Amino acid sequence: MELVTGRPQDKRIDKEERVYDLLDQLDIEYQRIDHHEANTMEVCLEIEKTLKSTICKNLFLVNSNKSQYYLLMLKGHKKFKTKVISKQINSSRLSFGSDEKMLEYLDITPGSVSVLGLMNDHEHHVQLLMDKDLLEDDYLGCHPCINTSSLKIKMKDVFEKILPALHHEPIFVEVDDE
Repeated sequence: MELVTGRPQDKRIDKEERVYDLLDQLDIEYQRIDHHEANTMEVCLEIEKTLKSTICKNLFLVNSNKSQYYLLMLKGHKKFKTKVISKQINSSRLSFGSDEKMLEYLDITPGSVSVLGLMNDHEHHVQLLMDKDLLEDDYLGCHPCINTSSLKIKMKDVFEKILPALHHEPIFVEVDDE
């Protein structure tokens, strides 16, 4: 896996190209690596070492009456405990959202979920939840809406450029280390 700067020279699928367009439009520097499908945290942890940045567990969640969807970003070693997170956000019990709603709202499929999928949530169906410990990290490693590439982006750019441009304000939650 070779770490390169900027967008790929070869043509990629539309949703991946849109990510690079967004990053270029926002004047965000990033590094990228291409790799085999990375749809487990074990594989992502190897990529994390190459990127030297935090790769999050990204979970697409929904409340019990399916009226609110969430994207939860937490550090890879942490465990999702529905009761703990639900209580912090005053929500009914959270469970995993359907693949169909993930595709409809974020234009991503399981294994490719990342904060960059919020660029496709124009109607704000999905609320971003972030582990507050992510604020300590300098870099975020994430997929460009496809799990055969990973990006290294300054965490500062995520908070100061990307999220404001996407009009998504995170709610910070506390997730205990396991």
